[in-house]
Amino acid sequence: MSTTHFPVAIIGGGLGGLTASRTLHVNGVESAVFDLETGPEARTQGGMLDIHEENGQKALHAAGLHDDFLKIVHEGGQAMRLLGPDGTVHVAEEDDGTGARPEVDRGRLRDLLLSSLPDGTVHWGRKVTGARPLGEGRHEVAFSDGSMITTDLLIGADGAWSRVRPLLSDAIPAYTGISLVEADLYEADTRHPRSAAVVGGGFFIALGHERGFLAHRETDGSLHVYTALKADEAWVDTVDFSDHTAAKAEVLAHFHGWDEGLRGLVADAETLTPRRVHALPVGHRWDRAPGVTLLGDAAHVMSPFAGEGANLAMFDGAELALAVAAHPGDTEAALTAYENALFPRSEASAAESATSLNTMFGADGLVRMAEFFTNGPDGGR
Repeated sequence: MSTTHFPVAIIGGGLGGLTASRTLHVNGVESAVFDLETGPEARTQGGMLDIHEENGQKALHAAGLHDDFLKIVHEGGQAMRLLGPDGTVHVAEEDDGTGARPEVDRGRLRDLLLSSLPDGTVHWGRKVTGARPLGEGRHEVAFSDGSMITTDLLIGADGAWSRVRPLLSDAIPAYTGISLVEADLYEADTRHPRSAAVVGGGFFIALGHERGFLAHRETDGSLHVYTALKADEAWVDTVDFSDHTAAKAEVLAHFHGWDEGLRGLVADAETLTPRRVHALPVGHRWDRAPGVTLLGDAAHVMSPFAGEGANLAMFDGAELALAVAAHPGDTEAALTAYENALFPRSEASAAESATSLNTMFGADGLVRMAEFFTNGPDGGR
């Protein structure tokens, strides 16, 4: 099978890789994106994202998509409720439209980015099996279908378990001690009115006893729920999630004595998917290597409890693209400028995420989060 050359190759078609490709495109630099999924509809794209003014929205401005983004924002999605295990509401904020972190459906945001790229930019069904340097900053990338490409600039945007990262770093994401069980309750207002009333119109948290629930009201009227538990890394493997009834019982055993309205977020769920939360070390960085860099989770995967992951991935992608456009013909100058800014900002966000995890799932997590949302900047949101 022949090898094709692409001047700029982005591995991973998530939000970060697509933002990089789009921002390169608007600055006159074309790229190719390679994604392991078979197509844009291969799987659902997860729940809601709050897109922060200071990074995610800046990335959308750089990509020339901010006005289109505002058209798909979930009105009312910045509302927030914090409850205790007994169902008592400790903090409730309405969405008055003035917040700096509007909510958007991840899938619709990805569709916006995909539709903004020239036809043929994304190459689907291309799972990377390895990459190696060829010298002078060029790299070869091999795929599971037997095909290969070469590139002058290799960008690893391929997530926590990146196949590009080993070119730069030996670091491997470590288990944080928190496991999530992701759940969906469809058509909540009509099929699950109790749960709909508990969650409200936007973002929802219930905390206590070093565990909790996090949920969003989706734009389609469904509820997307994450049950968070402090658990051994092997706990997920002890539960048969193919047995829906038994899995619900196993999860709910951790919430004995909690308010029945809160327990209903699991008891009435129509899907259950377990996920372990992993993170790279705070301050992860690498020595400059010619012709290759990382962005998003490939560079700095962290816990989701500060809401920075998608925002940073998009900001990384935009900043990398702008650096490349600002240094035509000098890839190393572009990558040096990008990484010099990347490392300190990702370290700060990773530290914030680690602190947030410890705060939320500490012994006094409910009290501390109530104080944060009441006294923090912008009400903590």
